Amino acid sequence: MIEALTYILYACLIISSVCSIFFSIKSRRSLDARIRGIAQAKSNISMGTMLIMLALIQMLIFSGSTVRVVVGALFMVLGAFNIFAGIRNHGIFSRRNPE
Repeated sequence: MIEALTYILYACLIISSVCSIFFSIKSRRSLDARIRGIAQAKSNISMGTMLIMLALIQMLIFSGSTVRVVVGALFMVLGAFNIFAGIRNHGIFSRRNPE
C-alpha cells in the first residue's frame, strides 16, 4: 500500500514539474499579455501542486522528524498560496478581453 502511494506521489510530482516548466517557457515566449498571464497562472498552479506533492512525500514516506514536518508544512503553505494565486490570476486573465 505504501509502495503504491509512493509511486503515485512521485508520478504526480514529475507531472506537475513538467507542466510547471512547460507553462513557464510558454509564458516567457508569448508576446500577447493575456496568453502570457494565463500561462503564468497555470505555471503557478503547477508549482503549487508540485510543492504540495513534495510536502506529502516528506510527511508520509519518510520517518517523521520535527524538521521534516516543519519543512513539509512550510511547503504545503507555499503550495496552497501558489494554487490560490494561480486560480485567481487565471480567472482575471480569462475574463480579460482580447486586445
